[in-house]
Amino acid sequence: MSRSQPHPIQLRPVGSQDALASLPKPPAIQTPSSHSWASLCGPPPWGLGCLLALQHILVLGSLLCASHLLLLRSLPPGGLSYSPAQLLASSLFSCGVSTALQTWMGSRLPLVQAPSFEFLFPALVLTSQKLPLAIQTPGNCEYRARAWASLMLHLCEEPGCHGLELWNTSLREVSGAVVVSGLLQGTLGLLGAPGHLFPHCGPLVLAPSLVVAGLSAHKEVALFCSAHWGLALLLILLMVVCSQHLGSCQLPPCPWRPASTSSTHTHLPAFRLLSVLVPVACVWIISALLGLSVIPLGQSVPTEAPWFRLPHPAEWDWPLLTPRALAAGTSMALAASTSSLGCYALCGWLLHLPSPPPHACSRGLGLEGLGSVLAGLLGSPMGTSSSFSNVGTVSLIQAGSRRVAHLVGLLCMGLGLSPRLVQLLTTIPLPVLGGVLGVTQAVVLSTGFSSFHLADTDSGRNVFIVGFSIFMALLLPRWLQEAPVLLSTGWSPLDVLLRSLLTEPIFLAGLLGFLLENTIPGTRLERGLGQGLPSPFLAQEARMPQKSREKAAQEYELPFPLQNLCPYIPQPLRCLCPLPEDPGNEEGGPAEPGETVDLLPGFGEQCPKASRELRSQ
Repeated sequence: MSRSQPHPIQLRPVGSQDALASLPKPPAIQTPSSHSWASLCGPPPWGLGCLLALQHILVLGSLLCASHLLLLRSLPPGGLSYSPAQLLASSLFSCGVSTALQTWMGSRLPLVQAPSFEFLFPALVLTSQKLPLAIQTPGNCEYRARAWASLMLHLCEEPGCHGLELWNTSLREVSGAVVVSGLLQGTLGLLGAPGHLFPHCGPLVLAPSLVVAGLSAHKEVALFCSAHWGLALLLILLMVVCSQHLGSCQLPPCPWRPASTSSTHTHLPAFRLLSVLVPVACVWIISALLGLSVIPLGQSVPTEAPWFRLPHPAEWDWPLLTPRALAAGTSMALAASTSSLGCYALCGWLLHLPSPPPHACSRGLGLEGLGSVLAGLLGSPMGTSSSFSNVGTVSLIQAGSRRVAHLVGLLCMGLGLSPRLVQLLTTIPLPVLGGVLGVTQAVVLSTGFSSFHLADTDSGRNVFIVGFSIFMALLLPRWLQEAPVLLSTGWSPLDVLLRSLLTEPIFLAGLLGFLLENTIPGTRLERGLGQGLPSPFLAQEARMPQKSREKAAQEYELPFPLQNLCPYIPQPLRCLCPLPEDPGNEEGGPAEPGETVDLLPGFGEQCPKASRELRSQ
């Protein structure tokens, strides 16, 4: 095992092949930590790709279990007449379909689609409307006791148990809200709304949203970790040591590396690449050996989950569309769209790609909406959107691959067909859920802070916008929770809409940042804007040759077979296709798969010189 010299490396999606290649040397102001890792030349091996995919599935599974558990425990005791694994299997299947579509013909970024807290908060508001007023009042002592009581679910044992009808109606109504959110989000994408908004979203809009995204889940993370602080701290310690302290350690050549590779001396930074999988496996095994019962959904399961089940609409019942579901769905759509646009910008930034163009963002939102509609029709109480936690994992392990994202989608669809296998996710200890989400959310928080310097940090205008957006986005949900009297307008759907929007920190941060950024006078240089693109991408594009920038822009284009359909798309939907003057179409026509291997200097060669030197050590 050897320790490499500092050299920033990134695993990047390129055309039909994913290449691990050296990043260009950044300017001094953006010098990264010395704990970077050397590259592999060529596409990632299938063995490593499967391990990275499994790692992302663990993060996705943590989000899946956490969101469903927090929703189900907010309902009255008892009432679920089927195994939670069947509910998780439906959600996992829709996440797999959405991920596969997103990476193939959506934004084309290696983004994993998962249930997010942007769907959870409106769902909690919607279900709380069915509780007695004495329980749903936030200041009530019984409300606090319910909020911090045991996380174990005691499920329905008999068809006629108390609360069964209330649970079924509540979940159907939440599923209806998810369908509404998917339809609205898809409509926003088809109308090209991101193309009109994204050019006005600079670092003073993106940075507060990322900071709030990292901070917004701290109470839920603390709740899960409190089940056993020893295991949670052990997991966090192992993740930090593997990703940071041992991140530059190289292991000998891997036996699964294909023989056709140009170099036979490839070393892997295995500790950093597997800095989620290895710690989770260790803590999970330790928890089992010590006999610590800290699993969330493992009690009182009424029926054995089947080995095979094909998810289909109306399996339990059709989603319930009510005025309150329409209101909650509207809130879900606005918050999920804000979160997804931030994920697109962040993922492109981490992969050193140009700013996501409007057509890629529009396709991404449209397909995310399709995924949420599918999830709602399958009975899932959670929609699908780009996962900040999985983007945080990409930043943590410094590896992002379109091939890995494809594998995640296929594996999720396969697991979604077997509730018995998905039942393994219900045995993940609560401290593991909290530790994984805590570390990945912390990475998202840090990327938000790191983007502040792209604007003028000495400007009083910018300081006010950033501080006000972050503080108010965190204050308003807390105020609504602690208010002695619930917000009431006299019309239940409007109450649901206002309460849902005021409990969405990411939406509040994005909205406040956008309004203040575009209404308070300031120069484009002061705001960190230039040529209509968000500033985070201008600095890295300026360091890339013109040919490399053009080929990097082609990463967002539709797959080659679908490009031929663009001329036949109706005019109102042309926003989903690249414009003729886009850099990717200026010369040479559409890019064939595999043409974009040399995105940066050194790409397409057998192995960059720096990488050969690092591997020889």
